[in-house]
Amino acid sequence: MAKKNKQNVEQTLPVEDSQIVEENTNVGNVEPALAEEEKKPQQKQNAKKDDKSNKKQDKKKTKVKKPSKTAKRIKETTSELKKVTWPTFGTVVKKTGVVLAVVLIFAVVLFGIDRLLSWLFELLTTSVSG
Repeated sequence: MAKKNKQNVEQTLPVEDSQIVEENTNVGNVEPALAEEEKKPQQKQNAKKDDKSNKKQDKKKTKVKKPSKTAKRIKETTSELKKVTWPTFGTVVKKTGVVLAVVLIFAVVLFGIDRLLSWLFELLTTSVSG
């Protein structure tokens, strides 16, 4: 009848094969209790090693590659350049014409001032020497 109860328990409770083997070997032995105490430090060491390896695996999984500073700067620059409203070709041509006109006007004014000053310098040097 004991076998039937054991079979019923095995069928109702999920039991791993290793637990059944341990139960069968521990029957009537006093030494397994001592062996279990000796295994505890070793189990702690194994647990520590497992924790370390799990942490390393977690770091590998969670390690996200950070973009370099130059890549980040390029990405930010391109996003800012997309926001810029660029002028049309006609606007660029008109503003370029205005700039060239202003430069020519200043060139004529400076050329006139240079001629005037050089004429005054000649008047002063010829009157003093002659």
